[in-house]
Amino acid sequence: MPVSDKKVNMDASTEERIKAAARIVFTKKGFQATKVRDIAAQADINLSLVNYYFRSKEKLFQLVMAEVVDKLINAVIGVLNNEQLTLQQQIEQVADHYINLLLKNPDFPIFMVNEIFAGTDDLFKDNRKNAIFQSHFFKQLFALQKTGKLSIHPLHIMMNLIGFVVMPFLARPLLERNKVIKNNEFQALMEERRKLIPAWIKGMLK
Repeated sequence: MPVSDKKVNMDASTEERIKAAARIVFTKKGFQATKVRDIAAQADINLSLVNYYFRSKEKLFQLVMAEVVDKLINAVIGVLNNEQLTLQQQIEQVADHYINLLLKNPDFPIFMVNEIFAGTDDLFKDNRKNAIFQSHFFKQLFALQKTGKLSIHPLHIMMNLIGFVVMPFLARPLLERNKVIKNNEFQALMEERRKLIPAWIKGMLK
């Protein structure tokens, strides 16, 4: 039986079905606990087809993870390097991009956290993955710190910005299980955070 109630698009190509199934299974079980047969079952295809298209669980995982990381980075790197935007505008747009991305892909944070703690770091080694920390956004923050206009390390700004966006998605299952929020309330809360997060970060820049 499939490991999740989520649906794989049966009209998609076999390769896309396998990748969609892999995202679901890897997110739920993590790399180590996932078996190729779990992915085949989730995609509702023969096990041999998974091996034919992707050769190994490792290659499939790297491909799926690379797509996840690319989505996370590409959503914001253009904003962080846009010299026409003020710091506050960049913060507003980054928060907006990440909230949009995670509302569409709510399992991404769990997926990434599971693999980071499992020691998966190959996908973060190339220079492109460091683009955020080499961006115009960070250069501005370091310049403010150097002139004494920013009293905290610039990394705190980015860590808090990401944390403010990501933590609600990590906490969502617990909040819903304990009936702290209902299913239809979460999106409304995240819409509120679109306005709150930039205001909170702005306070740190004073």
